[in-house]
Amino acid sequence: MTLDELKQVREKMQNHTSIAPENIDHKRVVVGMATCGIASGAGPVLDAIRSNANEAGVTDYEIRQTGCIGLCQYEPIVEVFEPGKDKVTYIKMTPEKAKEVVDKHLKAGSVVAEYTVSSQKI
Repeated sequence: MTLDELKQVREKMQNHTSIAPENIDHKRVVVGMATCGIASGAGPVLDAIRSNANEAGVTDYEIRQTGCIGLCQYEPIVEVFEPGKDKVTYIKMTPEKAKEVVDKHLKAGSVVAEYTVSSQKI
């Protein structure tokens, strides 16, 4: 591939790679699944979010995994993106906490503040 072809690919993909809140046009839940997240239990957390969302009838969120979120000491991390709202970052998640987040945040619209990064002294 030539340098010009690589530049064209980069320009095309730049519109698809940003996850800044102002670019979010749909509801999304993202679970950090880098090595640190997996080692901390992110797999069961992701499974719990998916299964509890299905059981609760929550269908308006895209649930997916991502790589490193950058806060390894707080893994497993779950981020919730909603159009027009600030990103919510849940930390030190467990499958039990994930169920509560599905019930209270995704289904009922109330952030579970005690599980968020903003509730911690960093």
